[in-house]
Amino acid sequence: MSIHAGTHRLDPDNATLSVLTGRTGAAAKAGHDLVILVTAWEATLVLGEDPAQATIELSADATSLRVQEGSGGMKALGENDKTSIQKAIDDDVLKRKDITFRSTEVHGAAGEDRLSVQGELTLMGKAQPVTFDLDIANDGTIAGTAVVTQTAWGMKPYSTMLGALKVADDVRVAVDGRL
Repeated sequence: MSIHAGTHRLDPDNATLSVLTGRTGAAAKAGHDLVILVTAWEATLVLGEDPAQATIELSADATSLRVQEGSGGMKALGENDKTSIQKAIDDDVLKRKDITFRSTEVHGAAGEDRLSVQGELTLMGKAQPVTFDLDIANDGTIAGTAVVTQTAWGMKPYSTMLGALKVADDVRVAVDGRL
């Protein structure tokens, strides 16, 4: 494995946790694909000599999601739009309920650059299984992406224009950082 055994911490000082959304519906061209940064979070990766001994835990403040950028759409995404989206995430989508992840299994072989992680993601007070790969480079950088289907956690994807413009049910959650 490219990083040594021990306890490694990730947070906004050395990593980025982001949510990447898409759009759907008859008016999808009017909306934006968003990059939303989680600004208050922390993760702990504990690695043993055997990757199967690894554990990963993450906690995030659900009210710390901030729209970083929006692509597509019929007009540029302005600051008022970003504020409105943040309010909708806080009040309607995540309802200010914190987010946690705990690994249940980690697979990989010694010397490999990838860990396969299985665990439970808790959103809106509901825990569901999620699986993702975590790539670890020789220089200590890590990267991983998980697909989260909002409705599996009882979340209603945001919609507007009488449902003609919706956030796609599947969003990608990505982590990039350096240990």
